[in-house]
Formats: sequence, structure tokens, C-alpha cells
Amino acid sequence: MNLKTLRDRLLLQEDLNFLLTNRVPRHVATRLVGRLSRIRQPWIAALLIGVWRLFTELDLREAKQQRFASLHECFIRELKAGVRPIEPDPAILCSPCDGIVGACGPVEGTQVFQAKGFPYSAVELFGSQAAAEPYRDGTFITLRLTSAMYHRFHAPADCRIEHVRYLAGDTWNVNPIALKRIERLFCRNERAVLQCRLDGDDSPPVAMVAVAAILVASIRLHCLDELLHIDYSGPTEHACDARYRKGDELGWFQHGSTVIVFAPRGFALAEGIGTGTRVRMGEALLRRAPTSVAATPSSGHSAVTADPEHRG
Repeated sequence: MNLKTLRDRLLLQEDLNFLLTNRVPRHVATRLVGRLSRIRQPWIAALLIGVWRLFTELDLREAKQQRFASLHECFIRELKAGVRPIEPDPAILCSPCDGIVGACGPVEGTQVFQAKGFPYSAVELFGSQAAAEPYRDGTFITLRLTSAMYHRFHAPADCRIEHVRYLAGDTWNVNPIALKRIERLFCRNERAVLQCRLDGDDSPPVAMVAVAAILVASIRLHCLDELLHIDYSGPTEHACDARYRKGDELGWFQHGSTVIVFAPRGFALAEGIGTGTRVRMGEALLRRAPTSVAATPSSGHSAVTADPEHRG
């Protein structure tokens, strides 16, 4: 039995996986990994990346750089220009990140699901009834980023970030095993709620909820001057007026986690999107119903690609 086979067998043992990734001092582990990841010594970085490769399918062929001074640099790596083409149709919201689609579909009133049989309230997730109300009977998609994936997230359309709400919380793992065992997990974890007003659109904004997790409880947004993390003690409400074009970079996780996209009524899942689908940033995620298309000016993107240098 080779090391990869042994690794896979161990990780597929649900009880052991849950024990190793959750029944540990989560905040302590997160702070420790955060400090280790920032040590700027190439040989230490190479050693840590080597250990990381033992547990993931880390592929750096699309990375803009191949050598890293720290593990943190590898976590938040940028991609080569053009490797994530952006869906140009203005009626489509593209995926803001690479990920695996988890629970998705209609919002039932204000109820959504993290896994089969595990509902949670959008009101609790957003932190208030008023914040969740625009997505009543709308559509949601859960995008899980594995630790080896590209960790930056981008604008799903030409839009303006008009508000960010930060909600402090725990750092439970957000893998499928934990989602089947911990009720309301996304509502328990640290998260940032981004309200995105689509250009030329009078309908309610689209929302993206960036949920942190164990070893990754830090979220960097270009529209804010502060790093949101487990020891953050600043204001929770942030008014913004940051404009982005479709595919522009919005920020990143310090590792991998989850982005939950909420759209108001009038949107539906794009063709081929369902639980278990692997998507890449820029691919079609949600489509506006033809009867609700507003007079949205074309962005003129005929062959748009993400600009990883954008900083808001």
C-alpha cells in the first residue's frame, strides 16, 4: 500500500476525519498554522508545502510563481493571466471562485440547507432579518474550496460592493463530513457578508457569504483596510462603495473554505450546476430568467479574463 492510498483510506474514515479536523483546539490550531505559514524561509516553506502535498492534490502548474518564500504565499497564490476565462454573457453570474458545489437550489422562504436534512436560517447566517429578506424565495449555491484550490475570489458580475458585515464565530471544518454532523455550521463560523449591487440593476443585490474555517480564519477584502480574523475587534458593519468589473479580484481566504452565493428571485442555476459539480472561477453559475432581464448595459467583454493584479 502506497502513501497516497493510506492517506485516502484514513481521510475516508469519517469518525477519524471528524476527530482530527474538529475535536482539537480549533482556535489554537488556527493561530499556530497562521504563524508557521508566515515564516519567510524558502527551505521551511518547501518543507511545509511538501507536507501539505501528502494530504492534498496540490497542483501549482497554473500558479503565477513557482517558488514561494513562505507557505502563506503558496496559500494565496495568484494565477497566470488568462487561465480563468470569464463568462461574458451579462445575464449570467459567473462563479466567484474555484470550488465544488455543495447544497444549492431554491431558498425556501429564508431557509437553506448545508446538507441533506440539515437546514439553517439565512436570517442567522446574515445576522439580521433585514439583511436576509432580499433573498426570500431566491436561489443559493454553496461553493466549497478545498485546501489545494486557488483561494482568491472575484466579482461575479459588473457590480458595486456596497456593504460588508463581519460576524465573529468558531472555526469548525467545513468539509462534507462536518456538514453532516454539525447543525447550522455556517452560522457558527466566522464569516463576512458582501452585498453586491449589479450595475444597471434595480433589483435587490446579490450576496456572497465568505465563511472561514479551521486553519483559515482570516479573510482579506480589497475594499476594506483591515484583515478580518479570529482576533479582530473592529467594527462589524462596513459601508463601501467599491466598483468592480466581472472577474475582478475581491479578496482571498488565507487557506481554503466556503463561499455561499445568494441571488434574489429571478435567477436560476446555470445549466450543469448541481451538487458535486466542480466549477472554476469565471464559469457560469447563475442565469437571470429571461422575463426579468433588466436594461443592463453590456460590459463589452468579448474575451474577458481575470486580472489577478486588481486590488480594488
